[in-house]
Amino acid sequence: MPLLHPQQKWFAPEPPVWWSGILLALLIGTCLQVLVRHTIEHEAYGRFTQQAFNARYSINARLSSYTDVLRGTASFLAASERIDRAGFHRYVSGLMLKKQFPALDNINYAELVSGPRRAAFERWSARSGDGSADGYPDFQIHPASQRASYTVLTMIEPTTAFRDRIGLDIGVRPGAAAALAQARDTGQLMTTGMPVENTRHAQGWALALRMPIYRKDLPLGDLQQRRAAYIGSVGIGFSVPRLVLGALEGSQLQSVHLRLYDDGHNSDGSQSPPTLLFDNLASLPAAQHEERSFSVTLPLDFNGRTWNAEFSAPSKLWLSRFDAFLPWLAMACGFIGSLLIYLLFHTLASSRRRAIEMARAMTQELRDSQSRLQQSHHRLRQLGAHADQIKEQERKRIAREIHDDLGQNLLALRIETDMLATRTRLRHPRLHARACHTLAQIDSTIKSVRHIINDLRPTVLDLGLTPAVEWQIAQFRQRSGIVCELIEQQSDIHLDDHCATAIFRILQESLSNIMQHARASLVRVELRHSNGMLNMTISDNGIGMVEGSRNKVGSFGLVGMEERIHLLGGQCTITAGHHSGTTISISVPIDYVAPPAVEDINASARLAAETSI
Repeated sequence: MPLLHPQQKWFAPEPPVWWSGILLALLIGTCLQVLVRHTIEHEAYGRFTQQAFNARYSINARLSSYTDVLRGTASFLAASERIDRAGFHRYVSGLMLKKQFPALDNINYAELVSGPRRAAFERWSARSGDGSADGYPDFQIHPASQRASYTVLTMIEPTTAFRDRIGLDIGVRPGAAAALAQARDTGQLMTTGMPVENTRHAQGWALALRMPIYRKDLPLGDLQQRRAAYIGSVGIGFSVPRLVLGALEGSQLQSVHLRLYDDGHNSDGSQSPPTLLFDNLASLPAAQHEERSFSVTLPLDFNGRTWNAEFSAPSKLWLSRFDAFLPWLAMACGFIGSLLIYLLFHTLASSRRRAIEMARAMTQELRDSQSRLQQSHHRLRQLGAHADQIKEQERKRIAREIHDDLGQNLLALRIETDMLATRTRLRHPRLHARACHTLAQIDSTIKSVRHIINDLRPTVLDLGLTPAVEWQIAQFRQRSGIVCELIEQQSDIHLDDHCATAIFRILQESLSNIMQHARASLVRVELRHSNGMLNMTISDNGIGMVEGSRNKVGSFGLVGMEERIHLLGGQCTITAGHHSGTTISISVPIDYVAPPAVEDINASARLAAETSI
């Protein structure tokens, strides 16, 4: 009966015991619910903004591709001996606008006609039609008022939908005339940012871009030379709604409210009201527009003009059903768990306080030292893994920057040098010889850049582990002259980049050791995938390893291999004997889950210690 006394005392109505525990558990549960809700909303907003950044990148890429079409057309016309409609038609037909550039409405050429030359030009234009109902018509310059000069549309493709614009003086508007003059004087691509006439769309506008065309083989060094050589301009008109909708096709942002504005900053320094270029929900009634809790505004550069893309969406679009239920589940778990822990500690404190204090005093130092040792060991491994990952990422970044920046510059330089060599072949033999010598030096530099990129991080590694292994073995054969065989049972092995990079580095280190120390004449590499495990075996017929060489001071190659495999959750076995060759066998799970963090290990250690007490 004495054993029942603590229970009778516990269940007796004592408000400080019960209500303090309930209030504490309720407070913890509420805090946990708020924390989880804010975390979920933050992650949802992060997904939303990431999708918005991806959409901006896609729109910028579309704008860049359409700008490239304009630059290519301008280069074609500038390089042509004679600008005629038949050649222009063949060139535009080859671009396959409907398939490759669906948002592009037309490509056109506007010829500069001076005031004194207007009468002769209109005599030609009155007989310039091809007689076809869908082709080019006879035309006169319109509007018909007298001006100092005219920028007349003489060619436009496709012609059928825009034949009524043939003969239009596009410089009649002050804003367009200023943009044309600035493009003529600078030689750069130009846009006024104003919508094109009669292309109003339910969700936005169509815009135009233009580039100047100069007479062939005339100098363009200064303003006066450019004005003297200027003969017209080539332009494109594209639909902003089709461009934006095409860029968003297939993404989650198709159901997001997107409005695209031109900020109104003009090239002459003036400021006009912002222009709404696109609104994907403009056709819906205002009552159907849901409340938008997520929003972000991102700037886009449109050839010197600034566009602002406003993305907004309801938060529930980015939350799953479980996300809505999770905060309340966290609150319930926090409340119940906290209350149980409170009751447990109260019971232990009332019945075993002295025993626990004695045990803590006796074991505190041991537990602290054990915890610190585990933390240090785990953090060292995490630091090693993080250092390897940072090193691989830095190699990858440097290799990509060299490829994207230096490689492209070298390629552009080679093209220019090759053109110089071609053009000087007959007229300037000595200059041609120097150009050929420079071209050879550029080719040698490109080879060196490729070699550096492959040393940092072989690009073939992006194709998968198997192609990377085959490439490395081919490089090993070429450098060492040693016979190396690859045995693979499955050609397509899918691994994440971190795991594939680690296995590739192990193979690279093993082959390097064989070439430097093994004195082998035959190497076999076996790669196979079975039962969710990736197995790789590297064996040679060399001199093997001397006992104790693995523990040699300053040698970390084999230790690094074993550590890499351990961090991937796999196993590494190294078998070697004197004059009997060396075999390295590794086994790694395909679907590897990263080890628990240091905080999880500490919590587990504390719980185990308290349970043992």
